[in-house]
Amino acid sequence: MTPETVGGLRCPVCHGPLMQMGRSLRCAKGHSFDLAKEGYVNLLPIQKKHAADPGDGKEMVRARRRFLEGEWYGPFRRMLATLCCQYAPQDRPARIVDAGCGEGSYDRAVLDALQQRGELIGFDLSKEAVRLAARLVPQAAFAVGGSFCAPVRDGWADLLLNVFSPMAREEFLRMLRPGGYLIYAVPTPRHLYGLKQILYQTPYENPVQQTDYEGLRFVERRDVSDEITLKGDQIQDLFAMTPYYWNTPAQGTQRLSQCTRLTTEIGFGFLVYQKPQP
Repeated sequence: MTPETVGGLRCPVCHGPLMQMGRSLRCAKGHSFDLAKEGYVNLLPIQKKHAADPGDGKEMVRARRRFLEGEWYGPFRRMLATLCCQYAPQDRPARIVDAGCGEGSYDRAVLDALQQRGELIGFDLSKEAVRLAARLVPQAAFAVGGSFCAPVRDGWADLLLNVFSPMAREEFLRMLRPGGYLIYAVPTPRHLYGLKQILYQTPYENPVQQTDYEGLRFVERRDVSDEITLKGDQIQDLFAMTPYYWNTPAQGTQRLSQCTRLTTEIGFGFLVYQKPQP
């Protein structure tokens, strides 16, 4: 963490600003939150913790890290980085919030593209994801937290990233400065269709994402698609990092376990919005 990113965090109890004091973050009212050895902090309000260990589990997060270390989703990382460079302020470092940051691979790509001219805060419900992200991108501030109770100050973000995470419109508007941009990545209709052809008797296309949200001005959409071929453990890592891992019938999981080669379409739609100036 840096003083700039710490300054963008807020106390989950009283919503006051946080300051770093040694190995903890504290607000003016005395609420204190210890930093983990990796440098992240847990700012998830206890009343919002609906499970003993919320968010994606260790195996799911580690599968995602292994998969994203490859080049399979490289076109998506590059497009996200390109959009961040396009919409970031040109006269100062960009303040970036990643809502549902996962294990940090996209954040690393964005900051590298900005040539470190960025101050990034990422949060995720998964402690394991945040731990890996903090190790991968040590200059950023990472916190355990949720999109609907975000641990970020009002109006701090120039750019807000949301890759396949819930649309928390009110919190996103609160965190964005007037004139700031939301970059919202959603699956295209045929994303992972080849995987679903194995998992389900009747595979289905993803629904087309709506583009109208109150309080946000739609700017543009850019789609990126490709076809990938996976082998062996790569197939299982892809499956483990998707929501299909939790809602696939046993027969589908068994068919996939016998699959040694998988070719599938992939596609991200990047929806760009702006919070209007008053």
